[in-house]
Amino acid sequence: MSDLLGLNAVAAREALDKKAISAVELTTAYLGAAEATAGLNNYVALTADHALAMAAESDKRIAAGAAGLLEGLPIGVKDLFCTKGISSTACSNILKGFVPPYESTVTANLWAAGGVMLGKLNCDEFAMGSGNETSAYGPAVNPWQGKDKVDLVPGGSSGGSASAVAARSALLATGTDTGGSIRQPAAFCGVVGLKPTYGRCSRWGIVAFASSLDQAGPFTRTVADNALMMMAMASHDAKDSTSTQTPLQDLIGAVGDGVKGMKIGVPKEYVMDGMDSEVVTLWEQGQAWLRDAGAELIDVSLPHTKYALPAYYIIAPAEASSNLARYDGVRYGMRVDAETLDGMYEATRAAGFGEEVQRRIMIGTYVLSAGYYDAYYLKAQKVRRLIKDDFDAAFQTVDALLTPATPSAAFPVGRKIDDPVTNFLNDVFTVPANLAGLPGIAVPGGVTSDCLPLGLQVLGRPFDEASLYRVAGVLEQAAGFTMTPARMAGGAA
Repeated sequence: MSDLLGLNAVAAREALDKKAISAVELTTAYLGAAEATAGLNNYVALTADHALAMAAESDKRIAAGAAGLLEGLPIGVKDLFCTKGISSTACSNILKGFVPPYESTVTANLWAAGGVMLGKLNCDEFAMGSGNETSAYGPAVNPWQGKDKVDLVPGGSSGGSASAVAARSALLATGTDTGGSIRQPAAFCGVVGLKPTYGRCSRWGIVAFASSLDQAGPFTRTVADNALMMMAMASHDAKDSTSTQTPLQDLIGAVGDGVKGMKIGVPKEYVMDGMDSEVVTLWEQGQAWLRDAGAELIDVSLPHTKYALPAYYIIAPAEASSNLARYDGVRYGMRVDAETLDGMYEATRAAGFGEEVQRRIMIGTYVLSAGYYDAYYLKAQKVRRLIKDDFDAAFQTVDALLTPATPSAAFPVGRKIDDPVTNFLNDVFTVPANLAGLPGIAVPGGVTSDCLPLGLQVLGRPFDEASLYRVAGVLEQAAGFTMTPARMAGGAA
């Protein structure tokens, strides 16, 4: 089993095409790995029979010479994606028991490309959280451990996805990113995570948190694997009015193109109080790697960066309060009966939503109220425009930006859950890209003195994911990140 789990996605596709392994064998190995690492709580549902049936069909297509881009590759799906006939709950009590009669566009694309669905992955409830600690199924756990061996958060909201890929209980995984929920968990778990440009992947069939910010993306072990998965995920979708018709570049080819002649910006505002010194050291090392590879490093300024986090935590809760109004106990999910209709609404939502979701609904409702809309929501939208203008100006002179992915390494489960403001600060480097609709990728770059992974983030122009993969490929090669976590299926290397 460990030999099969050691193959990255590109290598596994080659082995499947050569018939050195079968899709059923590969899927069986990953189902066994998911069971072996069940203590990490990164899956909320394993769909073993469904997975093996899909794998058997993949083997038939491979034998017939009709293999798709992801043929036979086992994929874990964040529980925010609706999957036809399979429970999809957004890790919330209010949706427990909901089985969609339809498939999200992104997952439909993956299955059309031959991917095999292993099961549904844990996440923060309705994607609201930075540590995967708000899930109704309990927290997912990071497979990495520091020297004191305490359980660490895998990041959020897509913590189950990052944890599963790092622990080798999923070869590939889907995530969503509203304010950093792919890039931050990827950095915490030592894997690669891409937030594509807003509109690049369809949002249809994904449970909405903040509609102007949400974007689906891939988690993988390597940059090449990430490009491969992204090529299958992205598509124009007439069912999503925000879906782009901008053609997708050759992302797979871009990975090995290098950065010679590229101009890489280093934003001075990303040096912030409270950053771990090891994060700063890695950022400086990343700049040196790119310079050595032939890129020109240029200092740039993004002066409105300091306003990104407060603007985000007005806009995102406002959109959440609107999106979550549909969960009322009438149409689907949980229902708590009461003597009146209003009483039923109140009782259902009080019992069904967790504390963090309730907090954000309350904030969002407040900033949208008649007396405060202009003072908060409208002002935050104006700040959002200024943040985008900063990026637009920077991209007049540079091809991409290099920043830290997170201000620190992963922290212990439970440490920050009771301090929401401190928890919000985990997204300080990732939120600006969502406000501006930009693509961003997190790549593992090294480890702390406590042997925990740290990531670098690359941000790019809208719909220029290819440049991100060029830079990420160079960082990955220079970093030579080969360490693996202690709690991993097949044993740590």
